[in-house]
Amino acid sequence: MSTHTSHPEIIKRLRRAEGHLKSIIAMVEGNRNCLEIAQQLQAVESAVGNAKKILVHDHIDHCLEHAVRNASQSADETIREFKAITKYL
Repeated sequence: MSTHTSHPEIIKRLRRAEGHLKSIIAMVEGNRNCLEIAQQLQAVESAVGNAKKILVHDHIDHCLEHAVRNASQSADETIREFKAITKYL
């Protein structure tokens, strides 16, 4: 199976979210305004959700397509895997 070209982008997004989350922890510890904290938490949640969506789409586009084209797993297995991964969208 080929290297996932989306993984560097996913890692970049997750590292950015990680740094942002650390700053939110500092905001909570510093008793910052709850509205500001909630807004920042929403931004982190959105960033992680987008990273997850990219990962799922990449898996469908590359891994499952590869499995179908090369018959590396049965059609039933591929369908089960497709159903399983789409739960996360």
